[in-house]
Amino acid sequence: MKQYNNGEFRKKDIGKEYTVYGWVNKRRDMGGVIFVDLRDRSGFLQIVFNRSFLKNDFALAESLKNEYCIKVTGELIARTDDMINPKIPTGEVELMVRDLEILSECETLPFNVYEDKEVNENVGLKYRYLDLRREKLQNTIKTRAMITSSVREYLNNLDFLEIETPILCKSTPEGARDYIVPSRINKGAFYALPQSPQIFKQLLMVGGFEKYYQIAKCFRDEDLRADRQPEFTQIDLEMSFANQEDIITLVEGMIKHVVKKVKNIELSDFPRMPYKEAMERFGSDKPDTRFAMELNDLTEILKGTKMNVFNNVIESGGMVKCLIVKNNGDKYSRSDVEHLTDFVKIYGAKGLAWLKYDNDTFNGVIAKNLEDEKLELMKTTYNIENNDLILIVADKAKIVYDSLGALRLKIANELNLIDKEKLNFLWVVDFPMFEYSETDKRFKAMHHPFTMPSDLDKVKNDKENCLSIAYDIVLNGYELGGGSVRIHDPKIQKIVFDALGLTEEDIKAKFGFFIDAFKFGAPPHAGLAIGLERFTMLLSGTDNMKDVIAFPKTQSASDLMSEAPSIVAESQLEELGIKVVEEEENA
Repeated sequence: MKQYNNGEFRKKDIGKEYTVYGWVNKRRDMGGVIFVDLRDRSGFLQIVFNRSFLKNDFALAESLKNEYCIKVTGELIARTDDMINPKIPTGEVELMVRDLEILSECETLPFNVYEDKEVNENVGLKYRYLDLRREKLQNTIKTRAMITSSVREYLNNLDFLEIETPILCKSTPEGARDYIVPSRINKGAFYALPQSPQIFKQLLMVGGFEKYYQIAKCFRDEDLRADRQPEFTQIDLEMSFANQEDIITLVEGMIKHVVKKVKNIELSDFPRMPYKEAMERFGSDKPDTRFAMELNDLTEILKGTKMNVFNNVIESGGMVKCLIVKNNGDKYSRSDVEHLTDFVKIYGAKGLAWLKYDNDTFNGVIAKNLEDEKLELMKTTYNIENNDLILIVADKAKIVYDSLGALRLKIANELNLIDKEKLNFLWVVDFPMFEYSETDKRFKAMHHPFTMPSDLDKVKNDKENCLSIAYDIVLNGYELGGGSVRIHDPKIQKIVFDALGLTEEDIKAKFGFFIDAFKFGAPPHAGLAIGLERFTMLLSGTDNMKDVIAFPKTQSASDLMSEAPSIVAESQLEELGIKVVEEEENA
């Protein structure tokens, strides 16, 4: 059994004999003496093969190549002063090898593991077991393990129970698409893989467990992007007899505990911001507060202007907002601004109006058409100074927020305005209960239909202005997690279902067993879930979610290493009562 970690040897350990294991990370043949950096999970140890000291035939040491897996025994000695390497923790010592055993040889590698350079993603995913040897991925996976162990430590100490919930469950098609699993025993019937443990964790509260948590696997069959995978993991928790303040206090304490363990950083208390304020100031319900450049409202200033592009929007109930890029106007040419215009159009904006302020004068296309008093009011209200660039969007609120919120992040990254070392946590609270779907022409639940509303009268009569008792935890512009106080009273739940337009048949088909449970003395309860991959990604300093998952999928939801998904045998399909229908090619 392996007893020692290569990366943990220090000067205090010299003078003794050790047996160590690992992979040949690098070798340097000096003629009669061979130096090898021997790598294991803990780090590196330099080992030395000297022809006069090694008991094996020296040719064995000469045969070593990168990524050979070996076992060596020898004496730990101090390095000479000219050989000390201050860049690694074991840089003052080395192992003089007496015995060498090659445990496994290595064929020619598809890429160099020891250089720790980024490799072609498809190649890295095909040979993921090799990619995982790289120091960067070793560190991110270790960080993930530290986070989960710290979460367990914190919650176990507070008398929470870790309880697993089902993976095979009932499909409740609301929101993202389910992954469907056919039943062999019940032909024609299907399970769904859970998008979250939401229903089950609430039922655990009905069951009287009071404090639950789980490091829970979740599945969503949706189009992927850089920070999304078809299977992901949540730090999921629920607590009975708790309100919003209880959950926020609990989770904030847990996050502080985790960050102290993982990063050795003491966090101060997290600020809170209502959803409406976050949208008005940052154009996002997950604002990145590491830099300023907030949205500024020009609606009142431009009301009544002769420029119809603004006035028509204002009169039709829309808004006009702008970003002021302070002291960087000279960084953006006319063609640069045209690229920014193309960017905001992705978010539905019809265009991007702009002004520059230079030599105490506004210039730009709209400067000639805007009234002088409007320009002066804009200047004094928002302290516009020389070399400032003003970028303006006029439209419906959602388009203005989406386009300027995204543009704010784009410009901040282009101008290096973001302090990458910061960890800015933020609670966003007072979310709307409902959001209107232009596609379905009806109101839908912003979070989920089991979220407690803050005002029952508004549920019935003023959905647009009805708030929920819901909260999100945000880190550096990412939604780290979210939760809510749950509805535990069947009468309130019925009012919410009615507001969502769900019929009795809909309710029974989708949530029948769940709703029935709340007829039997359900306690008040609340909870929250944090995305483990996203949390790990942000604490690891990577911007790629695949870096924090041992075996991730591609953006087409494929595993290039195991070649999943794959075709299954006809006999398996027959057992399930399934027939694959070939799509007809377009004529």
